[in-house]
Amino acid sequence: MLAKDIMTTDVISVHKDDKVEDAMKLLLEKDISGLPVVDDNNKLIGIITEGDLIYKSNNFHFPLYYSIFDSYIFLENPSIIEEQLEKMTGYKIEEVMTKTVYSAKADASINDISTLMTNKDVNRIPIVDDNDILIGIVARKDIIKSYIDSEK
Repeated sequence: MLAKDIMTTDVISVHKDDKVEDAMKLLLEKDISGLPVVDDNNKLIGIITEGDLIYKSNNFHFPLYYSIFDSYIFLENPSIIEEQLEKMTGYKIEEVMTKTVYSAKADASINDISTLMTNKDVNRIPIVDDNDILIGIVARKDIIKSYIDSEK
């Protein structure tokens, strides 16, 4: 069985310029835990999940550094600190979303998708065409449902 056989084609997605508050409302209203993020051409550019939104309420992790001769030497990458602040204070979805998104093509096998979910610790895989245009999504429950349907 392939992704195209089980994917949801009526995908609920959000635009990168939408407000974070709107994504929160949509997740609750539709009883889902994540949304693909697209640009003006419906190209997949990220994903926003409950985890991203919960991150907003985390305590800020102050970077470790040494002060030597009136200079600071950070023990952590400053760009990680910048990313943390952006996620915690973001107003638009683009500022809060996960930019590294794992996707698959419609002809990917269910085994490949479930392996990707397990290896990357994600709950859903957006399905894209050859131009990374969002055409569907496969969630964990879609895979479980396919197992039950195949036994009938």
